[in-house]
Amino acid sequence: MTDTAVPTATDADRALKTKHRAMWASGDYPTLASELIWDLGPRLVAAADVRPGERVLDIAAGSGNVAIPAALRGATVVASDLAPELFDVGRRLAAEAGAELEWREADAEALPFADDAFDVALSSVGIMFAPHHQAAADELVRVTAPGGRIGLISWTPEGFIGQMFKVMKPFAAPLPEGAQPAPLWGDVDHVRDLLGDRVTDVMTVREPIEIRFATGEAFRDYFKKNYGPTIAVFNRIAGDPDQVAALDAALAELGNNALDASGAMQWQYLLLTARVR
Repeated sequence: MTDTAVPTATDADRALKTKHRAMWASGDYPTLASELIWDLGPRLVAAADVRPGERVLDIAAGSGNVAIPAALRGATVVASDLAPELFDVGRRLAAEAGAELEWREADAEALPFADDAFDVALSSVGIMFAPHHQAAADELVRVTAPGGRIGLISWTPEGFIGQMFKVMKPFAAPLPEGAQPAPLWGDVDHVRDLLGDRVTDVMTVREPIEIRFATGEAFRDYFKKNYGPTIAVFNRIAGDPDQVAALDAALAELGNNALDASGAMQWQYLLLTARVR
């Protein structure tokens, strides 16, 4: 893919991105993605109708649950992520699946690709974590060719993961100036505002993915071990046993309240597709 000049970042931006990269590299996000939400990737690829020969960008690709199924459809795929530490697992999974694709370190707010470089740009619970939503949305549109397609899956504010972030908020560091909460990407009006009149044929649907844990405590412990944002919050309050105990209890309660009698949770996400004008 043809590269383009990356906008100059401020010292504050660089520090924030370094922090985000370290957060996503902590724990074991590839295991979480494989065990819990891998099916979101094929769902998004199908919704965006990825076709053989198309140029596809997966933004905030992680270990490739979107990029790999897109490549298996015969597309020419670039998997990009701020945290290239996740690529080793992605490369292994791609090789096991027989998928060929390119892996590129890239910031969703300053993508190193030329204007109109891709026919399809996708992101599954990825771009939503870029702190400056408008910058990320602008890049998403910029690299997608006119007539090309955008597909996004984002956790909704009212869904389980949105509620998890709400529970963690009192214990987390305040958002930096200009940053916005990730679950806003799961609000239709917010994403429409971000994309504006640069897209057409917008289609949205809220859907659940079924996740199973034995107990709310098992959910909490799994996320404390594997999920970067949860790990970061616990690291921040590690010196205060009362806060740790309070967050432990709150996350376990959230998980237990979400479990049905069969041990299943329903995690709601917003699926959005659109065409670039």
